[in-house]
Amino acid sequence: MINDIVVSRAIATRFFEKFDAALELDAAIVGAGPAGLVAGRYLAEAGLRVALFESKLSIGGGIWGGGMMFNEIVVQNDALEILDDFGIEHRDYGNGYHTADAVQTASALAYYASRKGLTVLNGVRVEDVLFSEDRVGGVVALWSAVLSAGLHVDPLSFQSKVVIDATGHDADVTRTTVRKAGINLRTSTGEVLGERCMWAEKGERSVVENTGEIYPGLYVAGMAAAAVHGSCRMGPIFGGMLLSGRKVAREIIDKIGA
Repeated sequence: MINDIVVSRAIATRFFEKFDAALELDAAIVGAGPAGLVAGRYLAEAGLRVALFESKLSIGGGIWGGGMMFNEIVVQNDALEILDDFGIEHRDYGNGYHTADAVQTASALAYYASRKGLTVLNGVRVEDVLFSEDRVGGVVALWSAVLSAGLHVDPLSFQSKVVIDATGHDADVTRTTVRKAGINLRTSTGEVLGERCMWAEKGERSVVENTGEIYPGLYVAGMAAAAVHGSCRMGPIFGGMLLSGRKVAREIIDKIGA
């Protein structure tokens, strides 16, 4: 016999175990695209307390639609090791290009990241950061549905040693921090420079180069790194996103340990 209250209690109890564990973190990742998921997997695998905040219900970012809703993606030689690490099948297309099914890729990234210990809080939007003594020290979040409805509800805070902005083209976390804290970033102007036009070769290279700490406690990865540093977009080739996620994880592991 199924008891409805037991079902409700089981869901609430298990969720709040995850929620409580996310209140004090080593790393808070904002944005569940490829860079955020890859970073989350490697950080969790290293033994760090890490949670990922995603404003949508679905996770995977822009992978699902491939290019123009053709659900295949392209990855170059440099990132094949990461596909293999996640058990993602890929096919050689020649000249250093490889294709992978977009649905399998998004699913595998989410599956392995969560299996390695990444806590995912989806349907949760980060609207601010915790800031003190000239350092970012966590995120401030609220249910996405509450914000969409325009309800006057206060958010809750999640403390973290570092925050990774993996929010994609908009670089929401970094822009909010600059606007509200009046900080200067580690860019050529001290500001968010904005993403430039499509140039896949340059974009793939620069997104990895620009991944890293942009302000004490605040890191950028994936397309957020491109937007913050003013580098080019690259479209449906995803090697740079994967490599960016691994790079930011390695930098944080080296800095704060496990």
